[in-house]
Amino acid sequence: MPELLTIGEVAKRSGVAASALRFYEEKGLISSERAGSGRRRYPRPVLRRIAFVVFAQRVGLTLEEIGAELAKLPPQGAPKRRDWSRLSAAWSIRIDDRIAELERLKAGLTECIGCGCLSLDRCRLANPGDGAGRAGPGPRYWLGDKRPAAPGRS
Repeated sequence: MPELLTIGEVAKRSGVAASALRFYEEKGLISSERAGSGRRRYPRPVLRRIAFVVFAQRVGLTLEEIGAELAKLPPQGAPKRRDWSRLSAAWSIRIDDRIAELERLKAGLTECIGCGCLSLDRCRLANPGDGAGRAGPGPRYWLGDKRPAAPGRS
């Protein structure tokens, strides 16, 4: 019989609060067995599932998306390396998109983001006549639209 861990042991080992573990269980992301006393007992492989949940949240997946990904794994036992590789294959694109978004946000902190306000002197230089506004509403440059080349540059 595999070693079963208490909720306190799992919380300590995973770095996730017991309340979050109960929430993850309620959402079907992890599961436990009930001891005769009614207390939760977790098989050791749950630590990998919890690590997956924490990592996936950091990547930006919703709990629903995480649940759908975890449903692809074997319910009992530790997932194999190929299981994790298969799940994370599409994440590289998502991470790259997020990095690009953060880089645009960083640039937008000190430059025009093409929002159409034209209230800063800098915007009149970076977005003359609200050229970015012709592409649509919102912060066009932050959303990924290309800035027009400055006059005399190519």
